[in-house]
Amino acid sequence: MGDENQTVDIQFHFHPFSPILEIQILIFAAFLLMYIGSLIGNATIFLTDWAERSLHTPMYFFLANLAVLEIFYSSTVAPLALVNLLTMGRIPISFTGCGTQMFFFVFLGSADCILLGIMAYDRFVAIRDPLRYTLCAQLCAQLAMGALVLGFILALQLTALIFHLPFCGHNRITHFYCDVLPILRLACGDTRMQEAMIFTVSVIILTIPFSLISISYIFIVAAILKIRSAEGRHKAFSTCSSHLTVVLLQYGCCSLIYLRPSSSYDPEMGRVVSVVYTFVTPVLNPLIYSMRNKKLKDTLKKLPTIGQAPES
Repeated sequence: MGDENQTVDIQFHFHPFSPILEIQILIFAAFLLMYIGSLIGNATIFLTDWAERSLHTPMYFFLANLAVLEIFYSSTVAPLALVNLLTMGRIPISFTGCGTQMFFFVFLGSADCILLGIMAYDRFVAIRDPLRYTLCAQLCAQLAMGALVLGFILALQLTALIFHLPFCGHNRITHFYCDVLPILRLACGDTRMQEAMIFTVSVIILTIPFSLISISYIFIVAAILKIRSAEGRHKAFSTCSSHLTVVLLQYGCCSLIYLRPSSSYDPEMGRVVSVVYTFVTPVLNPLIYSMRNKKLKDTLKKLPTIGQAPES
């Protein structure tokens, strides 16, 4: 009982990127700009998809869901990271607060990766047989809800397993948020079960969806090459290349961290790589989809006129 109380009373401190305040401020400014950009960009995509009836299709339904996930996902990490950048890591996070942040990070990150896999399947169905392409609204909602439910279950199990461990002694995290592997390194006890769980979760949310995406894109490329018109091929490639860019960034960086033995984890490299999928990818998503998707780009251009009454 005493050990449990001692563990619950622990506070974690985040190790700063640099001991030099000026460098910390530069990193803060970069992170803040990316965070604000991700909020504005993803909110714009969601509101555009919601307001414009011509975008009420499965593809844009999943894109709107991805935008909402990215807003909450980046907001799980960014505010506390920004505060600690300015304070040189002096603001601690409680044991409960760290567990809560880890849960939502894994939950929303897992749902994000699963949703990207669903979007690849949607593109495959649409390009393979565009004339008979019909994913009903109910099925789309079920797929999106399934991503959330699976992410919730995996995050709950993983977080409970990790924070069931005793923590003692050193409590400084070489990171800017409560990530799975840096926290696991602070535990004192047998972590083999937790490491196995991390690998299992990583396979479920990274390897399996990425394999399905890769298979889907093999069929997608084959289907695109059969399109007779050059304009049709260009439109199809433009739609899919935007999704593929996001996929490679997201899955590539996450796999580099989580699909490797915990013993070979490098805290400094892990911190730098995780910047990509916590700050860079959320701000790139709306930029890539708006610039590479002609229909969405055209809708954004006429956005100020939507809902306005015609002049007499």
